[in-house]
Amino acid sequence: MAISKALIALMVLSLLVLDLVQAVQTNQETSNTLTGSTIGKPMDCGAACAARCRLSSRPRLCKRACGTCCGRCQCVPPGTSGNLDSCPCYATMTTRNNQRKCP
Repeated sequence: MAISKALIALMVLSLLVLDLVQAVQTNQETSNTLTGSTIGKPMDCGAACAARCRLSSRPRLCKRACGTCCGRCQCVPPGTSGNLDSCPCYATMTTRNNQRKCP
């Protein structure tokens, strides 16, 4: 009787641990998708910057600056402007004049 209770408790505990591991993996995949980075695979900066700069008044300049920032940070914020909190490295890069470098 005691062995069967211990076995049931062990099974319940193992299911809880497996559920926790699955939740952590899902959370990591979600954060990698949001930042545009994947482990072991470099980001496609050209496509990300083309999407970011598609509404820019100076698209060539925007893509060039974005490409530099993406190459260093391996992430580009989603959308055509703003959303800088999703990529802190991208948001904190500045020029020599302390202006934001990344579009």
